[in-house]
Amino acid sequence: MLYTRKGDTGTTKTFGCDQRVSKSSSIAEALGSLDEINSFLGLIKVKAGKVKFNLPVTEITVSEIINRIQQDLFIIQAELAGAGKTITAEKVKWLEEIIDGIEKILPPIKTFFVAGGVELATLSDIARTIARRAERRVVGVVDEGKVKVGKDTLAYLNRLSSVLYAFARSFNHIANIQEEAPKYN
Repeated sequence: MLYTRKGDTGTTKTFGCDQRVSKSSSIAEALGSLDEINSFLGLIKVKAGKVKFNLPVTEITVSEIINRIQQDLFIIQAELAGAGKTITAEKVKWLEEIIDGIEKILPPIKTFFVAGGVELATLSDIARTIARRAERRVVGVVDEGKVKVGKDTLAYLNRLSSVLYAFARSFNHIANIQEEAPKYN
């Protein structure tokens, strides 16, 4: 059944917790933000299809990279909810390898860039901002002492927004779209 009516009063329950918490609580907000970035990544995964960046570290498609990230986000959600799961250093290293590989095919960063260009670049920029919000929410519940996460979980969330920024730049680079710096005037 898709509904239980248990949340009709504005409360929810997390893994292994007998007590219900407000849906507006910081833990519910963190979990919801992770769910939001995971869902938005699904849109990029579908739009990317079989696109590849031809990276020296991997021959997998963008969609396959995103799918692995989505699976990792489920681990982070489970960890926040109290399950015995955590992100490993290997998963952080894998994201770093993807970022490093993409950076090798791009011109160096000299300034901020105005979002836009091709659709996949724009979607990646939106995903980057959603990922940053999710990271802030997770850091918030950790700072409040409401949950503890493994040492690599926060690093993974930080790298997630970096890989999405690299995606945005790459999609525009592949399409020969010039990056536009802000004018500040």
